[in-house]
Amino acid sequence: MDSAARAAELRSTLEQANYRYYVLDAPDMSDSEYDRLFRELVDIETANPELRTPDSPTQRVGTLPVTGFTPHRHLVPMLSLDNAFGEDEVRQFDDRVRRYLGTEGPIEYFAELKFDGASMSLTYEDGLLTIAATRGDGTTGENVLPNAKTIRGIPLRLRETLLGRIEVRGEVVMLKSVFDELNAEKSERGEQVFANPRNAAAGGLRQLDSRQTSERKLNFFAYGVGAVELGLPPNELVELQSAALKYLQELGFAIRSEYKVSKGIDGIIEFIQWVGSARPSLPFGIDGVVIKVNSKDLQEQLGNTARGPRWAIAYKFPAEQAFTKLNRIFVQVGRTGNVTPVADLEPVYVGGVTVSRATLHNFDDVERKDVREGDTVIVQRAGDVIPEVVGPVLEKRSPDAVRAMPPTVCPACETPLVRLEGLVFLKCPNSKGCPAQLSSAFKHFVGRKMMDIEGLGEKQIDRFLDLGYLTDLASIYRLKERREDLVGLDRMGESSVENVLSAIEESKTRPLPRLLFALGIPDVGERSAQDLARAFGNLERIRKLTRDDLVLVDGIGDKTARGIEQWLEDEDNQKLLNDLLEAGVAPVEAEAPISDIFEGKTFVFTGKLEKFTREDAEASVMKMGGKAAGSVSAKTHYVVAGPGAGSKLAKAEQLGVAILNEDEFLAMLPEGTL
Repeated sequence: MDSAARAAELRSTLEQANYRYYVLDAPDMSDSEYDRLFRELVDIETANPELRTPDSPTQRVGTLPVTGFTPHRHLVPMLSLDNAFGEDEVRQFDDRVRRYLGTEGPIEYFAELKFDGASMSLTYEDGLLTIAATRGDGTTGENVLPNAKTIRGIPLRLRETLLGRIEVRGEVVMLKSVFDELNAEKSERGEQVFANPRNAAAGGLRQLDSRQTSERKLNFFAYGVGAVELGLPPNELVELQSAALKYLQELGFAIRSEYKVSKGIDGIIEFIQWVGSARPSLPFGIDGVVIKVNSKDLQEQLGNTARGPRWAIAYKFPAEQAFTKLNRIFVQVGRTGNVTPVADLEPVYVGGVTVSRATLHNFDDVERKDVREGDTVIVQRAGDVIPEVVGPVLEKRSPDAVRAMPPTVCPACETPLVRLEGLVFLKCPNSKGCPAQLSSAFKHFVGRKMMDIEGLGEKQIDRFLDLGYLTDLASIYRLKERREDLVGLDRMGESSVENVLSAIEESKTRPLPRLLFALGIPDVGERSAQDLARAFGNLERIRKLTRDDLVLVDGIGDKTARGIEQWLEDEDNQKLLNDLLEAGVAPVEAEAPISDIFEGKTFVFTGKLEKFTREDAEASVMKMGGKAAGSVSAKTHYVVAGPGAGSKLAKAEQLGVAILNEDEFLAMLPEGTL
């Protein structure tokens, strides 16, 4: 095969690999094989420059710096959208649309994610990318074509040749994982970290050296079209918004599957709620949902106001980031002795709540980010995730800002701190005498997924510890002997005490996995506790296990087995188990499977389940001889996905794991099982 034919073959093969990887999310070529073919193409084009085409994959690596960007006037303006901040305002939008169209019937809407990135308009002429423009002021942007060519999700040539000219609209985003890596590198170099992925993506587009843009590893998701000046009938491209999106994917653009078509506004409001719950697990940032009238014909009838289109609106979520002052850095000691730095902040509203404290993870992280007391900092909160400090705003740093030095002794018991080999945390080794660790152990023990003792909250635990009413976990079950003392305490009336004591009594017969999880055995979480209970059946057998027994359990690795063995060999822990049993704690033994229909099958449940609880569903799987896991892997057989399913669902799709909805899962169970 001559060089020209081989170069053409390589271009086709590599672009098909890019399409499967970036658009279909279904790669069929290893990275090493891609790199080998890419290098072969580079060698051919280097030796034969006349064979290098504008749409060659080799043109994505970036070019030498340019002196500036030329303005580009969009063929169709990139309009701004009005915002809605609540359900009422979404319904008002629907009312305005129907009133303008003169109809009382429901309108078909299309809703999609509102990406938190940088908008871009791509112009293709006869299928070839010729212009890539930023939004600018909506009328005129900047042509950043060399930079856009480095983004793998942007096809350099459409997969179908459309004669004429077309503008494709979309968003350039940076994945959260890439953003974290980039900020870590900037921190190590002592540079200002990016506030959010949006800033990093927008800045990457405007790099004069496109090789630097390439290093940002940006993504592009298409969401619509602007001008359409095609010689052929525009077919489905201009009929429906939803059809246009699917057609863009056929042309070679990456799109997102998280969208909704609904006859009437109620379905769109449900979609907004779903997106709100899925938002933290998405691999990129979003700040809302865009709602559009689905019909392009109706869009034209509705037209635009001076500010934006009448046929679309953006529902905005609460901001996930904010700026505030870091007053001081203090430390907390956790249940396992890990010492964590915590930021005490000027209260700030972020992610839908007011935040006054945020985690700094560990002191290596504090040093890497160069966060100091007195700094103005970027605070981030996504969904239910614990607020964290992203980094300082160096431009606003006061000369009085003070570095936080790692402590040398435990703030709770003054024991010298240690750092175990291979770990980033400082640790208090006084596991049996540290009051902070003891307090955390109690709070863990009574938690909802553990022994679930309602009414015995954090304040009561700390109060009872101070009074000496609680000394070890078994002492919880001796509180009934102090009933009169409890009734005499401030804010502990007769009924409150009775409620707490009743909850303690009720907890004695929790299932065995709940007790194993509650005990705080190293590396024994909710899943491994279930694995242990199912494998060995009762507490008496478990307390006599050795590492050799434990490593035979599916899901228990060698490290976990060693930790469990060491815990069981400790005389104080064996005494604790004796004391719990003597106090009447009688965990319900793991039931033997009543069927083998799920034998050898692993299920993962994700999303907001509406027809059953996750705990009940997992229990039913085990009753049928199967296994319930917390993460998706190649060994997973089924993923049961409810509303709000995010990364686990995406991974299941990538791995080709069977995906069920709740009704399909229920249909697999014998009647009355769940």
